[in-house]
Amino acid sequence: MPRCISDECIKCGSCAGECPVNAISEGDATYVIDANECIDCGACEGQCPVGAIKEQ
Repeated sequence: MPRCISDECIKCGSCAGECPVNAISEGDATYVIDANECIDCGACEGQCPVGAIKEQ
């Protein structure tokens, strides 16, 4: 199941740079993960400094 980014996101962008399939983009309030593109590798989760990325 793809990861999701919660409201704790501080919009630092570190997750987007780690995504091997470019499934993460900047949204209005937080970064967002395109569930159709996410390959559920978890690379973004370990990169988030505030722990805002979790499995759905």
